[in-house]
Amino acid sequence: MLANLRQSIADWIFRARFPEAPPVTLVQRRIFILPSKEGYVFALVLLVLLVASINYALSLGFILTFLLAAMGSVAMLHTWRNLAHLRIRPGRGESVFAGDTAHFAVVIESPVRERFAVGLRRRDEDPVFADIAEREATTVAIPVKAGRRGRLRCGRVEIYTRYPVGLFHAWSYFDFGQAVIVYPRPDPSAGPPPSRSVSESGEGVPIPGEDDFHHLREYRQGDPLRHVAWKALARGDQLLTKEFHATASGELWLDWNDARAADPEARLSFLAHWVIECERIGLRYGLRIPGASVPPDRGESHRACCLEALALHGEGTTR
Repeated sequence: MLANLRQSIADWIFRARFPEAPPVTLVQRRIFILPSKEGYVFALVLLVLLVASINYALSLGFILTFLLAAMGSVAMLHTWRNLAHLRIRPGRGESVFAGDTAHFAVVIESPVRERFAVGLRRRDEDPVFADIAEREATTVAIPVKAGRRGRLRCGRVEIYTRYPVGLFHAWSYFDFGQAVIVYPRPDPSAGPPPSRSVSESGEGVPIPGEDDFHHLREYRQGDPLRHVAWKALARGDQLLTKEFHATASGELWLDWNDARAADPEARLSFLAHWVIECERIGLRYGLRIPGASVPPDRGESHRACCLEALALHGEGTTR
């Protein structure tokens, strides 16, 4: 109930303020504080002690009650100060494949004194805790499960603390509009990239074919028996298939129509696998899908460009 109350207060206060420009400094008006569950129990105990001291005129009871109340007040101040004046800015988020865990980096700096047990979390997710060194940038990674391809947004993040004794919960919110690209999950059942290519140079590159032995791979159902590595099986190895490559021209186009799958998402997974395979074997490749075309090239930046085009096909967005 208390968590829902805090969430309702935050939703009302911050209803039109996000996303915001970095960096954000947690000034006094941005930090909110309420007793935790333990804090309410502590307050109830103080009330019982006070009533008993009044009823029985216990001087030592009054001393103990007011001493504990003063300690609670000091704890509230230190809990608030553990967040006060922290500077927060977004870090770099790396793209991931669907089904993996994305990490949104948040950089926190403390201008004065070290801070302890500072937690960050999205709504209804497990928190990540960190100690913030004095006058040093501390990077905290918030893990988020990437369910499907598209643009995964971090959303609003709660930063909070209950340090030092856990009697009070101080918190604030920030949202920088952070997002990462979630690539389609590569599907190995797509097999090797298609052999069709278009060349503007005479450079020879290996493509799937029947000419030259290239490598051994794990056997897949439907592979021709003449390509099975029987000698390796006789030596006690697992069932493997010989893969042969022919020599083709230097540019390969990965086309939407070549990815013959049951639905568009499966086609995207096939194409993602082909992109990774082309990059692995050093092909110069391009990509054609409805609404987007990436000219032939190779390298990590080209690979990322192709996978991003697949991820954002149809402007898919994850939440």
